[in-house]
Amino acid sequence: MPYKFLHFHAPHHHHRDSTLLTEGAPRKVITAFAFPIFLSQLFQQLYNTADAWIVSKYLGDEAFSAVTSSGSLVFLMISFFVGASMGAGVVISRYFGAGNHARMSQATHTAVLVSLICGLTLTLMGSLLASYIPGWMRLDPVVQPYAIPYLRYYFLGSLALVMYNTFKGIMNAVGDSRRPLYFLIVSSVTNVFLDWLFLGPMGLDIRWAAIATTISQSISALLCLRQLSKRGTVYALSWSKLRMDRWSLREILRYGLPTGVQNSVIGLANVMVQSNINTFDKVGTAACGAYSKIEGFAFLPITSFSMALTTYIGQNLGAKAYDRARQGARFGIWSAMLMAELIGVVVFVFAKPLISIFVKDPESIAIGVRQAHIEALFYCLLSFSHCIAGICRGAGKAFVPMFIMLAIWCVLRITYITIAMHIDHNIIWLFWAYPLTWFISSVIYLIYYLRSDWIHGFEHSKQLA
Repeated sequence: MPYKFLHFHAPHHHHRDSTLLTEGAPRKVITAFAFPIFLSQLFQQLYNTADAWIVSKYLGDEAFSAVTSSGSLVFLMISFFVGASMGAGVVISRYFGAGNHARMSQATHTAVLVSLICGLTLTLMGSLLASYIPGWMRLDPVVQPYAIPYLRYYFLGSLALVMYNTFKGIMNAVGDSRRPLYFLIVSSVTNVFLDWLFLGPMGLDIRWAAIATTISQSISALLCLRQLSKRGTVYALSWSKLRMDRWSLREILRYGLPTGVQNSVIGLANVMVQSNINTFDKVGTAACGAYSKIEGFAFLPITSFSMALTTYIGQNLGAKAYDRARQGARFGIWSAMLMAELIGVVVFVFAKPLISIFVKDPESIAIGVRQAHIEALFYCLLSFSHCIAGICRGAGKAFVPMFIMLAIWCVLRITYITIAMHIDHNIIWLFWAYPLTWFISSVIYLIYYLRSDWIHGFEHSKQLA
Protein backbone atom coordinates (compact mmCIF):
# COMPACT_ATOMS: atom_id res chain seq x y z
CA MET A 1 0.00 0.00 0.00
CA PRO A 2 1.37 3.42 -0.87
CA TYR A 3 1.85 5.33 2.38
CA LYS A 4 1.95 8.62 0.48
CA PHE A 5 0.92 10.50 3.57
CA LEU A 6 4.21 9.60 5.25
CA HIS A 7 5.94 11.99 2.85
CA PHE A 8 3.30 14.69 3.28
CA HIS A 9 4.41 17.29 5.80
CA ALA A 10 1.84 20.01 5.91
CA PRO A 11 2.45 22.74 8.48
CA HIS A 12 1.12 21.56 11.84
CA HIS A 13 -1.70 23.64 13.15
CA HIS A 14 -1.87 23.55 16.92
CA HIS A 15 -5.41 23.10 18.05
CA ARG A 16 -6.32 23.21 21.69
CA ASP A 17 -8.21 19.96 21.09
CA SER A 18 -5.12 18.06 19.96
CA THR A 19 -1.53 17.42 21.07
CA LEU A 20 1.34 16.36 18.89
CA LEU A 21 3.26 13.58 20.61
CA THR A 22 6.12 14.11 18.15
CA GLU A 23 7.47 17.13 20.07
CA GLY A 24 8.91 17.51 23.61
CA ALA A 25 10.70 15.02 25.88
CA PRO A 26 9.22 11.51 25.26
CA ARG A 27 9.00 10.76 29.00
CA LYS A 28 7.01 13.95 29.70
CA VAL A 29 4.80 13.61 26.63
CA ILE A 30 3.90 9.96 27.35
CA THR A 31 3.25 10.60 31.04
CA ALA A 32 1.10 13.66 30.32
CA PHE A 33 -0.89 11.67 27.77
CA ALA A 34 -1.14 8.45 29.82
CA PHE A 35 -2.18 10.14 33.08
CA PRO A 36 -5.71 11.19 31.98
CA ILE A 37 -6.18 7.70 30.47
CA PHE A 38 -5.08 6.26 33.83
CA LEU A 39 -7.58 8.47 35.68
CA SER A 40 -10.41 7.58 33.28
CA GLN A 41 -9.66 3.87 33.72
CA LEU A 42 -9.55 4.44 37.50
CA PHE A 43 -12.96 6.09 37.42
CA GLN A 44 -14.35 3.30 35.26
CA GLN A 45 -12.99 0.73 37.70
CA LEU A 46 -14.31 2.63 40.73
CA TYR A 47 -17.75 2.91 39.20
CA ASN A 48 -17.74 -0.80 38.22
CA THR A 49 -16.71 -1.62 41.77
CA ALA A 50 -19.34 0.69 43.30
CA ASP A 51 -21.90 -0.78 40.90
CA ALA A 52 -21.10 -4.35 42.07
CA TRP A 53 -20.97 -3.28 45.74
CA ILE A 54 -24.39 -1.58 45.56
CA VAL A 55 -25.89 -4.66 43.86
CA SER A 56 -24.33 -6.90 46.52
CA LYS A 57 -25.57 -4.65 49.37
CA TYR A 58 -29.19 -4.29 48.23
CA LEU A 59 -29.81 -7.48 46.24
CA GLY A 60 -27.47 -10.06 47.86
CA ASP A 61 -24.71 -12.47 46.76
CA GLU A 62 -26.74 -14.15 43.98
CA ALA A 63 -27.29 -10.81 42.21
CA PHE A 64 -23.60 -9.93 42.76
CA SER A 65 -22.57 -13.24 41.14
CA ALA A 66 -24.93 -12.55 38.22
CA VAL A 67 -23.38 -9.14 37.54
CA THR A 68 -19.71 -10.20 37.93
CA SER A 69 -19.95 -13.54 36.11
CA SER A 70 -21.78 -11.86 33.19
CA GLY A 71 -18.77 -9.56 32.88
CA SER A 72 -16.60 -11.99 30.92
CA LEU A 73 -19.34 -12.59 28.36
CA VAL A 74 -20.22 -8.91 28.02
CA PHE A 75 -16.48 -8.29 27.48
CA LEU A 76 -16.39 -10.96 24.76
CA MET A 77 -19.26 -9.38 22.81
CA ILE A 78 -18.19 -5.78 23.22
CA SER A 79 -14.40 -6.22 23.02
CA PHE A 80 -14.43 -7.09 19.33
CA PHE A 81 -15.99 -3.76 18.45
CA VAL A 82 -13.82 -1.85 20.92
CA GLY A 83 -10.73 -3.51 19.42
CA ALA A 84 -11.84 -2.69 15.90
CA SER A 85 -12.25 0.96 16.91
CA MET A 86 -8.59 0.92 18.04
CA GLY A 87 -7.72 0.36 14.39
CA ALA A 88 -9.28 3.73 13.61
CA GLY A 89 -7.11 5.28 16.33
CA VAL A 90 -3.91 3.86 14.80
CA VAL A 91 -4.81 5.16 11.32
CA ILE A 92 -5.88 8.62 12.58
CA SER A 93 -2.81 9.04 14.83
CA ARG A 94 -0.50 8.33 11.87
CA TYR A 95 -2.26 10.76 9.52
CA PHE A 96 -2.21 13.35 12.30
CA GLY A 97 1.52 12.77 12.99
CA ALA A 98 2.23 13.14 9.25
CA GLY A 99 0.09 16.30 9.05
CA ASN A 100 -2.35 14.86 6.47
CA HIS A 101 -5.64 16.31 7.72
CA ALA A 102 -7.70 15.44 4.63
CA ARG A 103 -7.01 11.72 5.02
CA MET A 104 -7.56 12.04 8.77
CA SER A 105 -11.05 13.46 8.23
CA GLN A 106 -11.96 10.63 5.83
CA ALA A 107 -10.77 8.02 8.34
CA THR A 108 -12.69 9.71 11.18
CA HIS A 109 -16.01 9.80 9.31
CA THR A 110 -15.59 6.21 8.08
CA ALA A 111 -14.85 5.02 11.64
CA VAL A 112 -17.95 6.71 13.08
CA LEU A 113 -20.22 5.18 10.42
CA VAL A 114 -18.72 1.69 10.96
CA SER A 115 -19.25 2.07 14.72
CA LEU A 116 -22.88 3.05 14.29
CA ILE A 117 -23.51 -0.12 12.29
CA CYS A 118 -21.56 -2.27 14.81
CA GLY A 119 -23.33 -0.74 17.83
CA LEU A 120 -26.79 -1.38 16.39
CA THR A 121 -25.81 -4.96 15.47
CA LEU A 122 -24.54 -5.61 18.98
CA THR A 123 -27.68 -4.17 20.59
CA LEU A 124 -29.84 -6.48 18.51
CA MET A 125 -27.68 -9.58 19.03
CA GLY A 126 -27.31 -9.04 22.77
CA SER A 127 -31.02 -8.50 23.35
CA LEU A 128 -31.91 -11.65 21.38
CA LEU A 129 -29.32 -13.89 23.06
CA ALA A 130 -29.67 -12.61 26.67
CA SER A 131 -32.00 -15.38 27.82
CA TYR A 132 -29.68 -18.18 26.55
CA ILE A 133 -26.33 -16.83 27.77
CA PRO A 134 -26.49 -17.82 31.50
CA GLY A 135 -27.31 -21.42 30.53
CA TRP A 136 -24.37 -21.58 28.10
CA MET A 137 -22.09 -20.31 30.87
CA ARG A 138 -23.23 -23.02 33.30
CA LEU A 139 -24.26 -20.40 35.84
CA ASP A 140 -25.64 -21.69 39.15
CA PRO A 141 -29.46 -22.07 38.73
CA VAL A 142 -30.05 -19.72 41.70
CA VAL A 143 -28.03 -17.00 39.91
CA GLN A 144 -29.69 -17.32 36.47
CA PRO A 145 -32.95 -15.45 37.28
CA TYR A 146 -30.82 -12.40 38.11
CA ALA A 147 -28.46 -12.73 35.14
CA ILE A 148 -31.07 -12.89 32.35
CA PRO A 149 -32.89 -9.56 32.97
CA TYR A 150 -29.59 -7.85 33.81
CA LEU A 151 -28.03 -8.89 30.48
CA ARG A 152 -31.12 -8.04 28.45
CA TYR A 153 -31.17 -4.46 29.66
CA TYR A 154 -27.39 -4.09 29.70
CA PHE A 155 -27.17 -4.83 25.98
CA LEU A 156 -29.62 -2.02 25.23
CA GLY A 157 -26.71 0.31 26.03
CA SER A 158 -24.38 -1.35 23.50
CA LEU A 159 -24.68 1.40 20.89
CA ALA A 160 -23.69 4.07 23.43
CA LEU A 161 -20.77 1.97 24.64
CA VAL A 162 -19.38 1.29 21.15
CA MET A 163 -19.83 4.95 20.10
CA TYR A 164 -18.13 6.26 23.26
CA ASN A 165 -15.12 4.01 22.66
CA THR A 166 -14.84 5.14 19.04
CA PHE A 167 -15.16 8.82 19.94
CA LYS A 168 -12.60 8.37 22.71
CA GLY A 169 -10.26 6.60 20.26
CA ILE A 170 -10.50 9.53 17.81
CA MET A 171 -9.72 12.07 20.56
CA ASN A 172 -6.84 9.97 21.90
CA ALA A 173 -5.40 9.60 18.40
CA VAL A 174 -4.87 13.36 18.15
CA GLY A 175 -3.36 13.47 21.64
CA ASP A 176 -6.47 14.59 23.56
CA SER A 177 -6.86 12.21 26.49
CA ARG A 178 -8.26 14.87 28.86
CA ARG A 179 -11.75 15.41 27.49
CA PRO A 180 -12.75 11.72 27.37
CA LEU A 181 -11.69 11.63 31.05
CA TYR A 182 -14.02 14.52 31.99
CA PHE A 183 -16.93 12.94 30.13
CA LEU A 184 -16.29 9.57 31.78
CA ILE A 185 -16.23 11.16 35.24
CA VAL A 186 -19.66 12.70 34.60
CA SER A 187 -21.02 9.36 33.40
CA SER A 188 -19.47 7.35 36.28
CA VAL A 189 -20.85 9.65 38.98
CA THR A 190 -24.27 9.52 37.28
CA ASN A 191 -24.13 5.71 37.15
CA VAL A 192 -23.28 5.26 40.83
CA PHE A 193 -25.95 7.77 41.88
CA LEU A 194 -28.63 6.08 39.72
CA ASP A 195 -27.61 2.61 41.00
CA TRP A 196 -28.01 3.77 44.58
CA LEU A 197 -31.28 5.57 43.81
CA PHE A 198 -32.90 2.69 41.90
CA LEU A 199 -31.78 -0.18 44.17
CA GLY A 200 -31.72 1.66 47.52
CA PRO A 201 -34.47 4.25 48.18
CA MET A 202 -36.66 3.10 45.25
CA GLY A 203 -36.15 -0.64 45.99
CA LEU A 204 -36.22 -1.70 42.31
CA ASP A 205 -34.82 -4.98 40.88
CA ILE A 206 -31.58 -5.90 39.08
CA ARG A 207 -32.82 -4.69 35.68
CA TRP A 208 -32.47 -1.15 36.98
CA ALA A 209 -28.73 -1.64 37.66
CA ALA A 210 -28.37 -2.30 33.92
CA ILE A 211 -30.67 0.62 33.00
CA ALA A 212 -28.54 2.96 35.16
CA THR A 213 -25.46 1.83 33.17
CA THR A 214 -27.21 2.38 29.84
CA ILE A 215 -28.31 5.91 30.79
CA SER A 216 -24.85 6.95 31.97
CA GLN A 217 -23.07 5.42 28.95
CA SER A 218 -25.39 7.36 26.68
CA ILE A 219 -24.47 10.59 28.50
CA SER A 220 -20.71 10.07 27.95
CA ALA A 221 -21.25 9.19 24.26
CA LEU A 222 -23.36 12.32 23.70
CA LEU A 223 -20.81 14.56 25.44
CA CYS A 224 -18.04 13.16 23.19
CA LEU A 225 -20.20 13.62 20.11
CA ARG A 226 -20.82 17.26 21.02
CA GLN A 227 -17.07 17.88 21.32
CA LEU A 228 -16.24 16.09 18.05
CA SER A 229 -18.91 18.01 16.16
CA LYS A 230 -17.58 21.47 17.13
CA ARG A 231 -16.61 23.52 14.11
CA GLY A 232 -12.97 24.48 13.73
CA THR A 233 -11.66 21.51 15.74
CA VAL A 234 -9.04 19.21 14.25
CA TYR A 235 -11.61 16.39 13.85
CA ALA A 236 -14.68 18.50 12.89
CA LEU A 237 -17.16 15.64 12.64
CA SER A 238 -20.12 16.38 10.37
CA TRP A 239 -23.14 14.10 9.82
CA SER A 240 -23.30 15.11 6.14
CA LYS A 241 -19.76 13.76 5.61
CA LEU A 242 -20.45 10.28 7.06
CA ARG A 243 -19.57 7.81 4.33
CA MET A 244 -17.55 4.67 3.79
CA ASP A 245 -14.27 5.74 2.24
CA ARG A 246 -12.89 2.49 0.81
CA TRP A 247 -9.25 3.31 1.44
CA SER A 248 -9.89 4.39 5.05
CA LEU A 249 -12.11 1.37 5.71
CA ARG A 250 -9.39 -0.94 4.42
CA GLU A 251 -6.80 0.69 6.68
CA ILE A 252 -9.07 0.67 9.74
CA LEU A 253 -9.95 -3.00 9.24
CA ARG A 254 -6.33 -3.87 8.59
CA TYR A 255 -5.28 -2.52 11.99
CA GLY A 256 -8.55 -2.92 13.86
CA LEU A 257 -9.64 -6.45 12.96
CA PRO A 258 -6.58 -8.18 14.47
CA THR A 259 -7.10 -6.24 17.72
CA GLY A 260 -10.82 -7.00 17.65
CA VAL A 261 -10.15 -10.69 17.05
CA GLN A 262 -7.45 -10.72 19.75
CA ASN A 263 -9.83 -9.10 22.29
CA SER A 264 -12.59 -11.54 21.41
CA VAL A 265 -10.25 -14.49 21.70
CA ILE A 266 -9.11 -13.36 25.17
CA GLY A 267 -12.79 -12.77 25.96
CA LEU A 268 -13.68 -16.27 24.76
CA ALA A 269 -10.90 -17.78 26.86
CA ASN A 270 -12.20 -15.82 29.87
CA VAL A 271 -15.74 -17.11 29.26
CA MET A 272 -14.43 -20.69 29.16
CA VAL A 273 -12.42 -20.09 32.35
CA GLN A 274 -15.52 -18.52 33.94
CA SER A 275 -17.58 -21.58 32.93
CA ASN A 276 -15.03 -23.73 34.77
CA ILE A 277 -15.17 -21.40 37.78
CA ASN A 278 -18.96 -21.71 37.76
CA THR A 279 -18.58 -25.47 38.36
CA PHE A 280 -17.36 -24.58 41.88
CA ASP A 281 -20.88 -23.29 42.72
CA LYS A 282 -21.74 -19.79 43.81
CA VAL A 283 -18.94 -19.83 46.44
CA GLY A 284 -16.28 -20.03 43.71
CA THR A 285 -18.16 -17.65 41.39
CA ALA A 286 -18.48 -14.99 44.10
CA ALA A 287 -14.81 -15.36 45.17
CA CYS A 288 -13.47 -14.96 41.62
CA GLY A 289 -15.91 -12.12 40.97
CA ALA A 290 -14.56 -10.28 44.01
CA TYR A 291 -10.93 -10.90 42.99
CA SER A 292 -11.61 -9.71 39.43
CA LYS A 293 -12.84 -6.37 40.81
CA ILE A 294 -9.54 -5.94 42.65
CA GLU A 295 -7.40 -7.14 39.74
CA GLY A 296 -9.09 -4.44 37.67
CA PHE A 297 -7.01 -1.89 39.56
CA ALA A 298 -3.79 -3.60 38.46
CA PHE A 299 -4.89 -3.11 34.88
CA LEU A 300 -5.02 0.67 35.29
CA PRO A 301 -1.34 1.47 34.64
CA ILE A 302 -1.14 -1.38 32.13
CA THR A 303 -4.03 -0.12 29.99
CA SER A 304 -3.09 3.54 30.26
CA PHE A 305 0.52 3.00 29.18
CA SER A 306 -0.25 0.44 26.46
CA MET A 307 -2.90 2.78 24.95
CA ALA A 308 -0.58 5.79 25.25
CA LEU A 309 2.22 3.82 23.56
CA THR A 310 -0.03 2.88 20.63
CA THR A 311 -0.84 6.56 19.90
CA TYR A 312 2.71 7.76 20.64
CA ILE A 313 4.33 5.14 18.37
CA GLY A 314 1.70 5.76 15.65
CA GLN A 315 2.27 9.54 15.60
CA ASN A 316 6.08 9.29 15.77
CA LEU A 317 6.39 6.65 13.05
CA GLY A 318 3.98 8.79 10.97
CA ALA A 319 6.48 11.65 11.40
CA LYS A 320 9.46 9.28 10.82
CA ALA A 321 10.90 10.02 14.29
CA TYR A 322 12.38 6.54 14.79
CA ASP A 323 14.81 7.12 17.67
CA ARG A 324 12.13 9.03 19.51
CA ALA A 325 9.71 6.10 19.05
CA ARG A 326 12.30 3.71 20.52
CA GLN A 327 13.01 5.99 23.49
CA GLY A 328 9.32 6.35 24.32
CA ALA A 329 8.74 2.60 23.98
CA ARG A 330 11.43 1.83 26.58
CA PHE A 331 10.14 4.41 29.03
CA GLY A 332 6.52 3.23 28.68
CA ILE A 333 7.38 -0.44 29.22
CA TRP A 334 9.43 0.16 32.39
CA SER A 335 6.90 2.59 33.88
CA ALA A 336 3.94 0.27 33.33
CA MET A 337 5.78 -2.78 34.72
CA LEU A 338 6.89 -0.93 37.84
CA MET A 339 3.42 0.46 38.59
CA ALA A 340 1.68 -2.87 37.95
CA GLU A 341 4.11 -4.69 40.25
CA LEU A 342 3.62 -2.15 43.06
CA ILE A 343 -0.16 -2.69 42.83
CA GLY A 344 0.50 -6.45 42.82
CA VAL A 345 2.43 -6.22 46.10
CA VAL A 346 -0.41 -4.21 47.70
CA VAL A 347 -3.00 -6.76 46.49
CA PHE A 348 -0.85 -9.62 47.79
CA VAL A 349 -0.42 -8.07 51.26
CA PHE A 350 -3.99 -6.79 51.73
CA ALA A 351 -5.83 -9.59 49.90
CA LYS A 352 -8.14 -10.54 52.79
CA PRO A 353 -9.59 -7.10 53.67
CA LEU A 354 -9.90 -6.28 49.93
CA ILE A 355 -11.85 -9.46 49.08
CA SER A 356 -14.03 -8.99 52.19
CA ILE A 357 -15.37 -5.72 50.75
CA PHE A 358 -17.38 -7.73 48.21
CA VAL A 359 -18.19 -11.09 49.77
CA LYS A 360 -19.07 -12.07 53.32
CA ASP A 361 -18.97 -15.87 53.11
CA PRO A 362 -15.70 -17.10 54.79
CA GLU A 363 -15.25 -19.86 52.20
CA SER A 364 -15.55 -17.37 49.31
CA ILE A 365 -13.11 -15.00 51.04
CA ALA A 366 -10.54 -17.82 51.46
CA ILE A 367 -10.75 -18.76 47.76
CA GLY A 368 -10.44 -15.10 46.67
CA VAL A 369 -7.38 -14.59 48.88
CA ARG A 370 -5.78 -17.74 47.44
CA GLN A 371 -6.29 -16.42 43.91
CA ALA A 372 -4.72 -13.06 44.86
CA HIS A 373 -1.71 -14.82 46.44
CA ILE A 374 -1.11 -16.91 43.32
CA GLU A 375 -1.54 -14.18 40.67
CA ALA A 376 -0.73 -10.75 42.14
CA LEU A 377 3.09 -10.88 42.13
CA PHE A 378 3.12 -11.68 38.39
CA TYR A 379 1.37 -8.45 37.27
CA CYS A 380 4.70 -7.15 35.87
CA LEU A 381 4.59 -9.94 33.23
CA LEU A 382 1.00 -9.12 32.33
CA SER A 383 2.08 -5.48 31.97
CA PHE A 384 5.06 -6.30 29.74
CA SER A 385 2.91 -8.36 27.35
CA HIS A 386 0.28 -5.61 27.04
CA CYS A 387 2.85 -2.85 26.45
CA ILE A 388 4.63 -4.71 23.65
CA ALA A 389 1.20 -5.45 22.13
CA GLY A 390 0.43 -1.69 22.27
CA ILE A 391 3.74 -0.86 20.58
CA CYS A 392 3.08 -3.44 17.84
CA ARG A 393 -0.37 -1.94 17.17
CA GLY A 394 1.06 1.59 16.95
CA ALA A 395 3.69 0.31 14.48
CA GLY A 396 1.01 -1.24 12.26
CA LYS A 397 1.90 -4.80 13.35
CA ALA A 398 -1.47 -5.69 14.89
CA PHE A 399 -1.27 -9.28 13.65
CA VAL A 400 1.72 -10.03 15.92
CA PRO A 401 -0.12 -9.58 19.26
CA MET A 402 -3.17 -11.25 17.76
CA PHE A 403 -1.26 -14.47 17.00
CA ILE A 404 0.65 -14.47 20.30
CA MET A 405 -2.49 -13.89 22.39
CA LEU A 406 -4.42 -16.44 20.33
CA ALA A 407 -1.80 -19.15 20.77
CA ILE A 408 -0.83 -18.52 24.40
CA TRP A 409 -3.71 -16.75 26.18
CA CYS A 410 -6.40 -18.78 24.48
CA VAL A 411 -5.31 -22.14 23.06
CA LEU A 412 -2.57 -22.94 25.60
CA ARG A 413 -4.52 -21.57 28.59
CA ILE A 414 -7.69 -23.50 27.75
CA THR A 415 -5.74 -26.69 26.98
CA TYR A 416 -3.92 -26.45 30.30
CA ILE A 417 -7.15 -25.82 32.25
CA THR A 418 -9.03 -28.65 30.53
CA ILE A 419 -6.25 -31.16 31.28
CA ALA A 420 -5.67 -29.87 34.84
CA MET A 421 -9.39 -29.94 35.73
CA HIS A 422 -9.64 -33.47 34.33
CA ILE A 423 -6.76 -34.69 36.49
CA ASP A 424 -7.68 -32.82 39.68
CA HIS A 425 -10.85 -30.72 39.98
CA ASN A 426 -9.24 -28.07 42.20
CA ILE A 427 -9.74 -24.33 41.65
CA ILE A 428 -6.05 -23.62 42.40
CA TRP A 429 -4.99 -25.10 39.03
CA LEU A 430 -7.30 -22.59 37.35
CA PHE A 431 -5.53 -19.72 39.10
CA TRP A 432 -2.07 -20.89 38.00
CA ALA A 433 -3.17 -20.76 34.34
CA TYR A 434 -2.73 -16.97 34.36
CA PRO A 435 0.89 -16.46 35.61
CA LEU A 436 1.98 -19.41 33.47
CA THR A 437 0.59 -17.97 30.23
CA TRP A 438 1.70 -14.40 31.08
CA PHE A 439 5.27 -15.68 31.47
CA ILE A 440 5.28 -17.57 28.14
CA SER A 441 3.78 -14.65 26.18
CA SER A 442 6.29 -12.21 27.77
CA VAL A 443 9.26 -14.35 26.64
CA ILE A 444 7.92 -14.45 23.06
CA TYR A 445 7.21 -10.70 23.06
CA LEU A 446 10.69 -9.93 24.38
CA ILE A 447 12.32 -11.92 21.56
CA TYR A 448 10.10 -10.18 18.98
CA TYR A 449 10.76 -6.70 20.43
CA LEU A 450 14.55 -7.18 20.44
CA ARG A 451 14.93 -9.08 17.16
CA SER A 452 12.35 -7.65 14.74
CA ASP A 453 12.40 -4.39 12.78
CA TRP A 454 9.04 -3.14 14.16
CA ILE A 455 10.23 0.45 13.90
CA HIS A 456 10.04 0.45 10.08
CA GLY A 457 6.77 -1.49 9.96
CA PHE A 458 4.98 0.98 7.72
CA GLU A 459 7.78 1.27 5.14
CA HIS A 460 7.84 -2.50 4.61
CA SER A 461 4.28 -2.46 3.34
CA LYS A 462 4.60 -0.11 0.42
CA GLN A 463 2.97 -2.40 -2.10
CA LEU A 464 0.72 -0.73 -4.65
CA ALA A 465 -2.91 -0.37 -3.65
